[in-house]
Amino acid sequence: MNSQPDYDNDAPGLALAMDIRHLSSEQFSALGVSQLAYVKPILLNGAKAFAIHGADGTPMAVAGDETVAMAAIVQHEMVAALVH
Repeated sequence: MNSQPDYDNDAPGLALAMDIRHLSSEQFSALGVSQLAYVKPILLNGAKAFAIHGADGTPMAVAGDETVAMAAIVQHEMVAALVH
């Protein structure tokens, strides 16, 4: 299998499979970036809060409650991970 996706001739542009063993480091690091976010407990103005970050570390939001932070991630059709 090569590193290029196989395309179905009946559905142009539809990738069927890709061999992840041949991804560049940039391609590998981008896997899941748009679907994964993590929640990290922080102190904000002396109060406990929960920072929401994208998988690449990009700050996205802050919530006052862990449940609200997780719900916000799910509401945006992402998968949540908790960082301790």
